[in-house]
Amino acid sequence: MTPDDARIARPPRPPSPARPAPPREIEGPRDRERIPTVVVPDHDDLAVLLADRVVDVIARTTAASGRCVLGLATGSTPLGIYRELIRRHQAGEVDFARVITFNLDEYYPMAADSPHSYRRYMWENLFAHVNIRPERVHIPDGSVPRERVAEHCAAYERAIAEAGGIDLQLLGIGKSGHIGFNEPGSSQDSRTGLVTLDTVTRKDAAADFFGEDNVPREAITMGVATILGAREIALIATGEHKAEIVARAVEGEVSPDVAGTFLQRHDNATAYLDLAAAAELTRIKTPWVLSSVEWTPELTERAAVWLAEQTGKALLKLTARDYAEHHLSPLLAKHGAPGPINGLVFNRLRDKIRGRRRLPSRKPVLVFSPHPDDDVISMGGVLRKLWENENAIVVAYMTSGNIAVFDHDVRRHLDFVSRAAETLGLDRAAVQRVRGQVEGSFERKTPGDVDLPVVQDLKRMIRESEAIAALESVGLPPTAARFLNLPFYRTGEVRKRPIGPEDVAIVRALLDEVHPDLVFVAGDMSDPHGTHRMCKAAVTQALAGYDGARPDVWLYRGAWQEWPLTEADVLVPLSQDELRAKVFAIFKHQSQKDTAPFPGAHDDREFWQRVETRNLETAACADRLGLPEYFAMEAYRIVTPEEAEP
Repeated sequence: MTPDDARIARPPRPPSPARPAPPREIEGPRDRERIPTVVVPDHDDLAVLLADRVVDVIARTTAASGRCVLGLATGSTPLGIYRELIRRHQAGEVDFARVITFNLDEYYPMAADSPHSYRRYMWENLFAHVNIRPERVHIPDGSVPRERVAEHCAAYERAIAEAGGIDLQLLGIGKSGHIGFNEPGSSQDSRTGLVTLDTVTRKDAAADFFGEDNVPREAITMGVATILGAREIALIATGEHKAEIVARAVEGEVSPDVAGTFLQRHDNATAYLDLAAAAELTRIKTPWVLSSVEWTPELTERAAVWLAEQTGKALLKLTARDYAEHHLSPLLAKHGAPGPINGLVFNRLRDKIRGRRRLPSRKPVLVFSPHPDDDVISMGGVLRKLWENENAIVVAYMTSGNIAVFDHDVRRHLDFVSRAAETLGLDRAAVQRVRGQVEGSFERKTPGDVDLPVVQDLKRMIRESEAIAALESVGLPPTAARFLNLPFYRTGEVRKRPIGPEDVAIVRALLDEVHPDLVFVAGDMSDPHGTHRMCKAAVTQALAGYDGARPDVWLYRGAWQEWPLTEADVLVPLSQDELRAKVFAIFKHQSQKDTAPFPGAHDDREFWQRVETRNLETAACADRLGLPEYFAMEAYRIVTPEEAEP
């Protein structure tokens, strides 16, 4: 793809002209952190923080040397940074005329105009919207003949050296611990070259390529030594699915098994994390083992539950010795004895449990489901209970979910329509013409290609019909469904546009129609392709501009994790029959059954299996703590007014 081609490719929507407020950093003792670490509450805060840093580096280095050299990364993590840089450029706050860029990596082989190409990604998401000179953009060439790859990589290294080295390198980190594509076993002395991708990395990329089998097995990447040669490095991670590997990179021993640990040897590397990605750091997870803390009720609850898990005891059986041996003597001293602590935490957790009689009744309820199956996957149990409580429920499916439908499902449905045409009084010839167009497009299609509009519509209708069937399975009528089909999702690709005014207006119109007392929103942070996060942003923005009475907002989790007991505000018990009914509702989504196109989370189980396990485990965890025993549980968080701010 040439720069001119990129300028007419699908652009991001214009960023908001308003400058975001400076993010608040979450403080805490850093005794175990071997890389300086900045933690902020939300992933959007990182975009502001890193854009600030990039703008500052550009201004400082261009003033000092007449140019600035940036090392850039791709993927979902830097997108917010690039959008914020575009906004600032359009506001006249940053000039890219004297900026030189070097990208970390590129899949191999990879055509420049492929929807999976990092060259295309960079032009669509940054370069086409700022005043950078095309000849100053450097991205590894995934189309270079194999016999010339070594020469190309050596030339890339020379170009970095001739530019004077990299002033600021932006990095992500993969679940394997890779930086760039430097997989486990990489040497600290490695330079730009062709590498074989780890299985974990290929699984991570499977959603973008519509299946792991379609992910290239190799890539060209800057080496570890190339990365460490940058004068400043910013390691960026968001989402709880990165928490474990982030903790390993930041607090673990340096090891070739986790290339990210090599950053500990850099004099000016900083890890920038949202709270979810920082969750396993000691100062976030168990700050009491590092220093004295303020023992709020919330932190007391976390500490007591952690202690119960460490000792394998029920809450009410924890002893003074248990507290003393696990760095919790200050908490014990505050209360004088274990009994008051144990009772306080036990009662807090017990009060979170709400059976049907303690749930809202005869209220307007609005459920936002990012995809057409998230409602029953995450809250199929409470949906049934709320309906039984005579609430007026509307379930709003925010996106069509059409990219998550296999082509063979379209073929199956078209075959049915073709066979039923005469019975349904349809023009059989017209059906066959459409079927021929669809089949022809499938024959020409390569993984990741955008479907014909008619195919996108058919896939949307398949998911809508499944959603209706699933609602009926939990007792709700078809009239409860609203299909919003938000514009940001309508790309036909895995990558989506940013949330824009049109999306927010559609959500706000539904709020005006329903006037809900209670709103449910997907609040998970591990959605592999970011749609849940974007849908939550649309709801948050719509609620901010909503003129009606402020509804209560409950957050549920997606198919990947459940809220831990200490983070949940509401625990809804399910009987064996209720869990079975929930699973049967998930079965109605047949296009996602057996093998879903986007399973996520390195988990080969079907969605219903994950749901069954997590609901059973939530109840089992409560049981181990000595709480009332239930067969299964769903968990929800109630949004505070502070969290509700966009």
